[in-house]
Amino acid sequence: MTAYSETSVLVIGNFLSGHTGVRCVCEDLAERLSECGWNVLTASARATRLSRTVDMVRTAWNSRRDYRIAQVEVYSGKAFVWAEAVCFTLRLARKPYVLTLHGGCLPTFAARNARRVRRLLSSARVVTAPSNYLVEQMRPYCETVRLVPNALDLRNYPYRQRRTVTPRLVWLRAFHEIYAPDLAVRTLALVRATVPGATLLMVGPDKGDGSLEKARAEARLLGLEEYVQFQGCVPKPEVGKWLQKGDIFLNTTTIDNAPISVLEAMACGLCMVSTDAGGIRYMLHDERDALLVPVGDAAAMASAVLRLIWEPGLAATISGNARHTAEASDWPVVLAQWRALLA
Repeated sequence: MTAYSETSVLVIGNFLSGHTGVRCVCEDLAERLSECGWNVLTASARATRLSRTVDMVRTAWNSRRDYRIAQVEVYSGKAFVWAEAVCFTLRLARKPYVLTLHGGCLPTFAARNARRVRRLLSSARVVTAPSNYLVEQMRPYCETVRLVPNALDLRNYPYRQRRTVTPRLVWLRAFHEIYAPDLAVRTLALVRATVPGATLLMVGPDKGDGSLEKARAEARLLGLEEYVQFQGCVPKPEVGKWLQKGDIFLNTTTIDNAPISVLEAMACGLCMVSTDAGGIRYMLHDERDALLVPVGDAAAMASAVLRLIWEPGLAATISGNARHTAEASDWPVVLAQWRALLA
């Protein structure tokens, strides 16, 4: 006789918002499932990777009588090891599990580790991915990857359609080299050569790889210190408020999948100017809900910003379609998919 209920789930992922201030997708999923009556166990909130892995494995085994199914986040690199360890434990416990693929680096990792990736994915009851990019790129390792998008609560992102825009630029990501924050500063310099009133607000935590210092140095070198505001990390409930301080969102990433920050900006109605890195070109549509430019091209990014300022009707089109795109990722829509899948 089982001790768990039919609506009981173990969610395995990085529950690190208490340490980093950055809330991961798994935290929101666990909270939403719990709110609608599911019995949800989670792991792990431990700060270090090793202690987190141990806690995940221990929870999967010791709590095996308390959940019916598990949902496991899968990332590339060293994080792939904890997915393997947890899934080995789940098989020993005879528990079915759903794998959710994350990260723009995962396809490259899979190409280098095809046997490991194929073995892990084939062991799952279901494999999901938050973007068509990962669905397509991971198909060689698992023929059926189900699309379940990342979600956000649209109530936290009040919409304002930008029919005309001011040169107030916003950047919101972690300060890490893969997100190229210095490209946003160089873009501002080029925009200001034509529109002297342009400013840039940069919001996000420092990942400690020197990217924040590099962006600050770039601002000093270009004489932009008084025109670039480095805000740092802000609480998740305040993200919408900070996004509304600008009209144009710069996504300068070099590697990406389906970033929540881009959806947040689109939900608020900001006009999106983004590189076409990785999954971005699967997520956004050039000239419809965003303007896409090549990775690392400050001149192309600045040109796109100027188009939004000067070209009649373009901002209104981009802003309106951006909100429409974001609505497909509203939590009630996505949660219904998760509940059906897990049940």
